[in-house]
Amino acid sequence: MEGVRWAFRCGSWVPTRSEWTLAARCVQPEEKERIGQFVFAKDAKSAMAGRLLIRKLVSEKMGHAWDGFRLERTARGKPYLPRLSTATGHAHWNFNVSHQGDYAVLAAEPGPQVGVDVMKTSKPGSSSVQEFFRIMNRQFTDQEWTNIRAAGSDWDQLGMFYRHWALKESFIKAIGTGLGFDLQRVEFHISPSQMREGQVYRQTRMYLDNEEEDWTFEESLLDKDHHIAVALGKQEDDGSFCDTPPVSFTLLSFSDLVSRATPLLEEDPAYWESFQKKKDTPSRQSERL
Repeated sequence: MEGVRWAFRCGSWVPTRSEWTLAARCVQPEEKERIGQFVFAKDAKSAMAGRLLIRKLVSEKMGHAWDGFRLERTARGKPYLPRLSTATGHAHWNFNVSHQGDYAVLAAEPGPQVGVDVMKTSKPGSSSVQEFFRIMNRQFTDQEWTNIRAAGSDWDQLGMFYRHWALKESFIKAIGTGLGFDLQRVEFHISPSQMREGQVYRQTRMYLDNEEEDWTFEESLLDKDHHIAVALGKQEDDGSFCDTPPVSFTLLSFSDLVSRATPLLEEDPAYWESFQKKKDTPSRQSERL
């Protein structure tokens, strides 16, 4: 069974009243409340898209009606569908979502652990690139910093930095350890050094505590500025998904997100009014989901 790779471009989504109120009706009450608490519209849109992506996956791939299941969260906040509610005859899917920059993304597989992270190459605020690297020094190994600084111009180095960061985040999210994991325990040997849009690469290898691990990492570019990494754990059986071509990310529209949606809640006009008052000022922090 083929995995799922979906992306939604939140950065260019300007919700109409009908779109935002429909979206709010199609998520669980506590998720709607949580999304409403975001200060910036950019973050609210990204979080909403992430929830809709998950419900679309469960509805279309796991055999549940949109309003026939309830998502839960782990102690560290990772959304999941309880195994007991998995529909008979459907494989158990692992999934993960991420949002940063202009996109919300979802990766899912019927079997192995999955983690996904998207990172946008962007200038580090008021500090210089090299000062930013100095602050972030402890996040990467000496070998990784050598690779980052060998990339070329400051902008190219930033791109390689975010590529490494997406890889590390994807692994951490797949294993669900959260913020306490020492990022220097994992070292990525990146290949190829440059990627092209429209291609998915599986050559990069990961070393954990200096031992090569049997994980697969899929890397691609959603566009020239957005790196995406999907971490795939070892298969539980003897089969290998690496024998099949990797799945590229499909860009979805809002209509695609809600094509099978069934409202869970009544319409809330005040929710739209609250959203309209939010500034679109972006948050520079990526939320772990």
